[in-house]
Amino acid sequence: MTQKKYTESVSIVHPVCCGLDIHKRIIVACLIDQSQDEAVMEIKQFGTFTNELLLLKEWLLEHACPVVAMESTGVYWRPVHNILEGYMQVVLINARHYKNVPGRKTDVADSQWIAELLRHGLLRGSFIPDPEVRRWRELVTMRNHFVSTESDFRRRIQKLFETANIKIDSVVSDLFGVSGRNLMNLILSVPTEEITREDVRKCLRGRLNKKGEELFLAIQGFVTDHHRFMLSEYLEVVDSCRHSVNHIESRIMEVMSPHQDVLDRLQELPGISQIAAAGILARLSPCLDAFPNSAALCSWAGVCPGNNESGGKRHSGRSPVHKHPLKTLLVEVAWAAIKTKGSYYRDKYYRLKARRGAKRAIVAIAHKLLKAIYVIIKEGKRYQELGSDYLDGRNKQAQIFRLKKMAEKYGFTVVENVA
Repeated sequence: MTQKKYTESVSIVHPVCCGLDIHKRIIVACLIDQSQDEAVMEIKQFGTFTNELLLLKEWLLEHACPVVAMESTGVYWRPVHNILEGYMQVVLINARHYKNVPGRKTDVADSQWIAELLRHGLLRGSFIPDPEVRRWRELVTMRNHFVSTESDFRRRIQKLFETANIKIDSVVSDLFGVSGRNLMNLILSVPTEEITREDVRKCLRGRLNKKGEELFLAIQGFVTDHHRFMLSEYLEVVDSCRHSVNHIESRIMEVMSPHQDVLDRLQELPGISQIAAAGILARLSPCLDAFPNSAALCSWAGVCPGNNESGGKRHSGRSPVHKHPLKTLLVEVAWAAIKTKGSYYRDKYYRLKARRGAKRAIVAIAHKLLKAIYVIIKEGKRYQELGSDYLDGRNKQAQIFRLKKMAEKYGFTVVENVA
């Protein structure tokens, strides 16, 4: 056998490129220019004020730099992206994808290493959607913050009631429903020792009218002016947050109205409400050009197993994406989807739960939902419910074979009913 010497080296993809190491106050830029025969490296440092970012842009345009790779902590990359977007290709990289050698790490070395990797096409950029979609994301994120704050203060109110011996939430399933809010207003306006059974009955609505006596006993506590002051302040925050959430939701639906058809088709999936559909579309964008297939999208969102194999052994398949806003939303949607009676997702969940447990099963349902979402957005199709008997029908022959084997084991014979 003849042996041939292997001389091929890593090819150069970007002859002119720049690597940026971004911090709060400074940016270290390393420009590599190999448009001529010999590669020239130039390193400069810039501030992060807008006028200095404009100087960075002018410097890059002077060297006809078509692509820039940048790495930063938190949101410090956004001002740079705002300045460079539209003038050149901007690649935002994950720090895990380019880690430098420990002990030899400086800002200049980082920028050089980023530029070298970019030059040879060895960096993978993060998904940065269009400006319109980024505004959607910011609205959805702001709504989530208000919802989280509202939930936090609702828990504080429940804790306050416990300290005052008030047990309303032990009787009422929704403390902040109409009856619950009426009782809270009654506690704020009347001392608990002066509250009568008739006062409590006037606060109740619907089926809670039958629990008047129990609720009267539940509010017999030790509410002082101190508790009333705290309750009043907490309720003010809860009401303010609820008002802001409603206002933001109206704004979200207004700015996303041009894509109402996609939102309507997403809502046909079990468990997806109007605001959940808007949140999903804000995270993905209406085109999905950045994802070649549904598998790439599921990997990006962290709802599929990761690969971890060494020495021929497969280790933990936990996804490397531990926290992702879309993953959190999909899991919430999945919990709602499995409550839809007669649905494929409900049947699939309970089959998986028996073998793999509830947590793995719900992530698997989120995975299947995202694959369906990809087809709905990318191909413009509508959701078709498979039904709870889909898996039984697909595995019918295998189940018949298994039943025959079990019957033979116990001395019986399975005969097909031709009637």
